[in-house]
Amino acid sequence: MASTRTAVGKASVLVASNRGPVSYQVREDGSLDARRGGGGLVSGLSAIGPDADSVWVCAALGDGDRAAVRRADGGLLPAEETGGQRVRMLDIDASVHAEAYNGIANSVLWFVHHLLYQTPLEPVFDAEFRRQWASYQAYNQAFAEALAEEAGEGAAVLIQDYHLALAPRMLRRLRPDLRIGHFSHTPWAPPDYFRLLPDDIAAELLGGILGADRAGFLTRRWADAFTACCHRVLGPGIPSGTDIGVHGLGADGDFLRERAHRADVAERMAALREEIGEGRRTIVRVDRTELSKNIVRGLLAYEQLLTDHPEWRERVVHVAFAYPSRQDLAVYRDYTAEVQRVADRINERYGTPGWTPVVLHVKDDFARSLAAYRMADVALVNPIRDGMNLVAKEIPVVSDEGCALVLSREAGAHEELGEDAFTVNPYDITGTARALHEALTLPAEERAARSKRLAAAATALPPARWFLDQLQALTAQPS
Repeated sequence: MASTRTAVGKASVLVASNRGPVSYQVREDGSLDARRGGGGLVSGLSAIGPDADSVWVCAALGDGDRAAVRRADGGLLPAEETGGQRVRMLDIDASVHAEAYNGIANSVLWFVHHLLYQTPLEPVFDAEFRRQWASYQAYNQAFAEALAEEAGEGAAVLIQDYHLALAPRMLRRLRPDLRIGHFSHTPWAPPDYFRLLPDDIAAELLGGILGADRAGFLTRRWADAFTACCHRVLGPGIPSGTDIGVHGLGADGDFLRERAHRADVAERMAALREEIGEGRRTIVRVDRTELSKNIVRGLLAYEQLLTDHPEWRERVVHVAFAYPSRQDLAVYRDYTAEVQRVADRINERYGTPGWTPVVLHVKDDFARSLAAYRMADVALVNPIRDGMNLVAKEIPVVSDEGCALVLSREAGAHEELGEDAFTVNPYDITGTARALHEALTLPAEERAARSKRLAAAATALPPARWFLDQLQALTAQPS
């Protein structure tokens, strides 16, 4: 039994997530190229220091990752490839992972929490769904067993996101001595929408998270929605044994400011200025082509702006970076194509020999994103629904002259930034066009003042503090 493997020297702090801090590619000669990632979890785990005896458990996502797991004989990866972190990568059967990740996590749970279903046609919870659900259970069980093996007596375990909603309960059964936390990086669906799920699946998801000592969310709104779902699905008084916490992830201001002034960003800025043209204002958005990001309606709102306010023609450019996401799913490929189609139509309708209304880039380039951040006069962040949205926080931090923020009321970031943003209903094209006009006409002095306040709010809980606050809250609870 995994619960008996609690020898001295096991980890005292563990993190579990689908994607880990390192990924591997197979070179032409068959050797492995390790590439370290970034983000809030990487910053957070490094903040606890090298003496914390921590382990990160993640899944192998490709052939290179699986080869690295085999090379390590299923144990910890070489520290020199992981930035000194202790990482255990799980070689879960590729078909099981695909069904759990794409079939359930991204095609069901993501759609439920972001309210994305076209309900006359979907969802359809049939025998195929039940087969994929069994893979999701197996995927979560693999994580629970690995965590049980790696954790020392009374260790703190921080399990991340909707991919691993069942793992807390599974781990609790294996290791009742552990302090277990679960954190949701997405929104949480309101009860009426959550109950689109089959009753037993809805109960299993909630019960899985309630296996944790503490369930964390990005905003009070998402935490309250989770509690409401528990009351509706499981009964009054639930959750009674699980502490509910809120930790709003902020931007890493020091890193962003330093990174945004490196030479490669300056090169991208020069190229963008040439593409945009001298003296023009910029409306900037940077997103993955997630269905929830609402890129198409953002483009339609910009088109409405040019229609309603012809004075902006040839004076403003919409810099739209839409980096392809989840292209192995047909609905995402179709959405990415629609983004390109609408951008092309706007350029054909309004463009002139010296002015391209929409500058669209679809190849991911972090330095170019930072260049656009620095050049932004207006930031457009209009998701249908978003757990937080760090872009809304990052652009005001990096913008050279200060930017106005047009922000969806459905973004988690609105809870912290709404007072100094131009708030929009993400479905309202004319309202968003009006907000873009107001943002563009905001006096420079007021724009700079708003941007300064936005940046202060955005960096109030940087990733390291966000992580450490959760860890402290988990370990401070009475056992």
